[in-house]
Amino acid sequence: MPDIAGDLLVLLMIAALCAGFIDSIAGGGGLITVPSLVLAGADPVTALATNKVQGIFGPLSAATAYARRGLVDLRGQWPMALASFAASIGGALCVTLLPVDTLRLGLPVLLIGIALYFAFKPGLDDLDRARRMSPLLFGATLVPFVGFYDGLLGPGAGSFYMLGFILLAGQGVLKATAHSKLLNAASNLGGLLTFAIIAEPWWIVGLAMGASQIVGAQLGAWLAAGRGARLIKPLLVVVTTAMALRLMWDWL
Repeated sequence: MPDIAGDLLVLLMIAALCAGFIDSIAGGGGLITVPSLVLAGADPVTALATNKVQGIFGPLSAATAYARRGLVDLRGQWPMALASFAASIGGALCVTLLPVDTLRLGLPVLLIGIALYFAFKPGLDDLDRARRMSPLLFGATLVPFVGFYDGLLGPGAGSFYMLGFILLAGQGVLKATAHSKLLNAASNLGGLLTFAIIAEPWWIVGLAMGASQIVGAQLGAWLAAGRGARLIKPLLVVVTTAMALRLMWDWL
């Protein structure tokens, strides 16, 4: 790892704090941290690997904050978290085997679709609804599917988890946000283990940014728990649209 000046490290930690705040509410914190790491001199692969290091702390911190408010039972989520973890390792290992660049072409359309759903779906609030899928089936299908995607590609994984909890598990927006965090942390960890083998993360930088992520995530989860869907929905629309635009910009 190259020497990072102290002032640059502070700026990266501030970026991580902002990312942790946004990610704890709507996902998409990588929109801030990955470009920040590239601007700091990391090549794209190193930036992604380092992002996985710090990206574990924010969702995990948010998950504990939501759990303290009784919005999620983390102990009951461990089977799903393990499925997400294992699937993300599989996804990361398949990066060289699957047409990743082709798959990326459909991501902006999918992300904009999610933004439109949250923007215009009537009655989308914090109230739970009828389940469309049992917890066992949900944990055996959608969770590993999104975990695999997170290891393979990554952008929007937290939003996909959240959407699954709303559409299939019948949860309200706030509870779905809370339940997505531990799974997102698990899939980030699985991706990190693979990246640690095939790349060289900036471990010290990643851990320092992770400490800032914890603070940002605690603040974001506290605010989201108090305001619920009124805050989460508009921020999710903005973040998913920004992810879609960023992906399209990268291809120009």
